[in-house]
Amino acid sequence: MKFHERMWALAICLFAALAITIPASAQTITTFDVRGAVNGTFPYTIILNGAITGYYTTADGLNHGFLRAPDGTITKFDVPGAGGGTGTLPISMNQAGTIVGEYSDASNRLHGFRRDSMGHITTYDVPVPGALRTVIFAINPVGTIAGFYRDASFVAHGYVRTAEGKFTSYDIPGGSIYEECAGACLNPAGTYAGMYYDASGNYHGYLRASNGSITTFDAPGAIWTWASGINPGGAVTGIFVDNVVYAEHGYVRNSDGSFTTFDAPGAAGTEPTGINPGGVVSGDYFDSSPVYHGFLRTADGNIVTFDIPGAGTAPYQGTFPIGLTPAGTITGYYCDATTCHGFVWKQ
Repeated sequence: MKFHERMWALAICLFAALAITIPASAQTITTFDVRGAVNGTFPYTIILNGAITGYYTTADGLNHGFLRAPDGTITKFDVPGAGGGTGTLPISMNQAGTIVGEYSDASNRLHGFRRDSMGHITTYDVPVPGALRTVIFAINPVGTIAGFYRDASFVAHGYVRTAEGKFTSYDIPGGSIYEECAGACLNPAGTYAGMYYDASGNYHGYLRASNGSITTFDAPGAIWTWASGINPGGAVTGIFVDNVVYAEHGYVRNSDGSFTTFDAPGAAGTEPTGINPGGVVSGDYFDSSPVYHGFLRTADGNIVTFDIPGAGTAPYQGTFPIGLTPAGTITGYYCDATTCHGFVWKQ
């Protein structure tokens, strides 16, 4: 789910960050593949103890879930009845080890699922007559789930589901929910960071608090703003596109509503994917080729860049960080000329 196929722009307000090179000896990199993966292994979420969930793709094009334990042991799983075009697609995992995501049935209709730490799987659909698809974005520590569904007219609506199974649906006034933010967009307080588009097709960020109040926002000078993650303190990170030359850049929206914007050094585009409790941001950036690279930005603005050994150097290949722990450990995938593989990176 990258943004390189869209138009992006240079930011008006750039944060001058110090680029730091970390010697290879100061980095610990572990790479892995799920046995049986043919078209790639794609980690999505990593929790504090090092457990990782994500999906892998087999030769038939179907996705299947996996859980990688802290010792590296990998457990594969599928939602019973999963098939169609998506298969089983884990999206998010909380510290208790509960995994949530979506799966498609034989008719290619999407449903939500929840897999607990014992491996028991339950499935659900939004209890709205005529709902066509149910998608999950994130789960927080108390088991609240956030996502969206499409109604019979294929209009998207947001929802939250409590651990007890209570659904609440919501809409953004004057806008339509968009389905990009995933994995780390729901914090312990129940605040969800998402995005929506208006009648002109422009994208904006929003926050929905646990009491149902909604705050919309745009990064300074942005024509489009996406949210990629939120931390326990309410700071949000994501991507914005300015109105000058259409490239993409990173931002942090602090809990007081102020913004810091930034670019990874040498980037033609910067794509944050997560922010941890300490304000550390991780993500990827692409150069002019475009080849992708990883970065980690500390709360004081220092940026470390990295590449996973073996990552491809052709256009659209490279290193793609996705998940981030409170300790700064990153998981994601890297792609070579043949396929994509999982990794764990820490310094």
